[in-house]
Amino acid sequence: MKKIIIGSLLVLMSLTSFAETPEEKGLAIAVEGDKRGEGFGDSKVKLKMVLVDAKGRETSRDMRVKSMEGKADGGDKSLMIFDTPKDQKGVAMLTFTHKTKSDDQWLYLPALKRVKKISSRNKSGPFVGSEFAFEDISSQEVEKYTYKYLRDEVVDGMDCFVVESDPVDKYSGYTRRVAYIDKQEYRALKIEFYDRKKSLLKTLSNSDYKQYLGKYWYPNLSVMTNHQTGKATRLAYENYEFRVGLKAKAFTKNSLKRAK
Repeated sequence: MKKIIIGSLLVLMSLTSFAETPEEKGLAIAVEGDKRGEGFGDSKVKLKMVLVDAKGRETSRDMRVKSMEGKADGGDKSLMIFDTPKDQKGVAMLTFTHKTKSDDQWLYLPALKRVKKISSRNKSGPFVGSEFAFEDISSQEVEKYTYKYLRDEVVDGMDCFVVESDPVDKYSGYTRRVAYIDKQEYRALKIEFYDRKKSLLKTLSNSDYKQYLGKYWYPNLSVMTNHQTGKATRLAYENYEFRVGLKAKAFTKNSLKRAK
């Protein structure tokens, strides 16, 4: 009998020692989601940005985004180019994401004919008047946050992990984000953003996901809603293309002025 009790205690101690903490589980979920997005190489997509003010009035902009996957020791690169409206045609933004240090971002303004570096202190500012901040449109590297698993929850009929991520960057406009990630494909269905006063600021909803190359899931619609101003921004994506042979020279500061 004594041996049975001792054996049971040893098993219990073993299980306890290997139990995941909420922080470990949150990190594991983030790592798995990031891993599932690796290997796309490069991509192009067209999108329409619609700004909705507090009274429901809408203005739209057409743009294109080119992306190139980073190497193991670096982050992705992306180039966003505006085609409409007329007064913003040719505006372009280049982003170099980094795994640990602050991302590099440059904005080209045709009217001024100059390239402007976005300061790390200004990453929390709105991107061209939208409800997306500059930091929202960067590739979200796992190393930029600390994580904590909160609970399970059903969103749009899908079982989801609910994971909190806290920015490491002291200049971030957020104290934390709460993501609802479906358990089957690790897609972010919803992300809540909390401001520096720890109040709910915005919610990003991603929907109409489609699978590409038999592996990668991307939303056709993203909506960022600002709960404090009543404004919103919709991003509708179309014509995703992958592995199109983009070259590194298309993602340089000099390329901004001739981006097409």
